[in-house]
Amino acid sequence: MSELIENTRSVLEGLQLKVMASQFEKVVEELNWEPIGYLYELAQREQDYRQQRRIETLLKKAKLPRDKSIESFDFKRFPEWHPGLIKRLCEGEFLDRLENLLLFGNPGTGKTHLAIALAKEWCLRGRRVLYTTAAHLVQELLESKKELNLNSAIKRLNGFEALIIDDISYVPYAREEVDVLFLLLSDRYEQCSTVITSNIVFSEWHTIFKDEMTTSAAIDRLIHHSIILKLNAESYRMTTAKKLLVENSETGKKREEEEV
Repeated sequence: MSELIENTRSVLEGLQLKVMASQFEKVVEELNWEPIGYLYELAQREQDYRQQRRIETLLKKAKLPRDKSIESFDFKRFPEWHPGLIKRLCEGEFLDRLENLLLFGNPGTGKTHLAIALAKEWCLRGRRVLYTTAAHLVQELLESKKELNLNSAIKRLNGFEALIIDDISYVPYAREEVDVLFLLLSDRYEQCSTVITSNIVFSEWHTIFKDEMTTSAAIDRLIHHSIILKLNAESYRMTTAKKLLVENSETGKKREEEEV
């Protein structure tokens, strides 16, 4: 019997079924099942292990800068949003339709938080996602262009089902930066989904893409198949600061009354 156990472990390890190899004896001791039930339980544990490892790998490759969650996002600040909207975005079906997601709003309204939280949800569902700031992205593309590897760099980025470009409106782009950014957006058009956060509306995007023709072409490619969310609310940081100011004021007033 011991020889059979060792041979079984050797075969499972040879098939790279790590969890099954480490737990098959334990399952025999725990469960008095027919062979099919025993095999199913072992296979299920192997599948769960591989799924968890895949999620960990996807999260690592996504390069999310902070750990933000959907649960920690304050949706009460946006009562105009349909209740089922975020659920559908988390499920990520729009990625299968190769649609884009565009998040507009003033600084501090939660665009980056929402983008990161959604990216995490997509990773948990087995999606390939990459987060980057616009500033970092254009420099990376420019470097690839100098090394004559721009096409390869774009192809690598297109391997991600969702490319999150954060803060596209923060950087005063030079002409060469505009060119590589536009080339990337054009290449992803109807091929992959792009998520963009911006502090400025489309009517001001000429400050990004410089000339009217390039601006119109970029906007056209982004909105043709897209979901647009407007985060029209006061800055979360400003709201928190005001709340803290009121609390401090009330505390100070209470202390003065107690001293009197």
